[in-house]
Amino acid sequence: MTFALTGWMLYAMFAVLGFMGLSFLYNLYRSLKAGSFSSSLFLPYLKDLLYYVFPLFLLSNMMGLDPTGFLMLTGYYVGALGVVLKYLESLKK
Repeated sequence: MTFALTGWMLYAMFAVLGFMGLSFLYNLYRSLKAGSFSSSLFLPYLKDLLYYVFPLFLLSNMMGLDPTGFLMLTGYYVGALGVVLKYLESLKK
């Protein structure tokens, strides 16, 4: 399985991983400031990689199966936007 992210798909994945990283660093800072650092801080991000990022990679690899050329691409962008909005909302709280 090769991950072929081209053009705006790559930038969308950078945005998803960037907001995921910002959220992780913010929560790490909050837990260190509160003195309650625990290994359970990492588990939600590993779960999010499996539930959010991996399906985006699967959609990008199924682009060849789409005869129209835009259904999988639209699904990819909607999914990436949803993940970015999820992390923006969690950073806003």
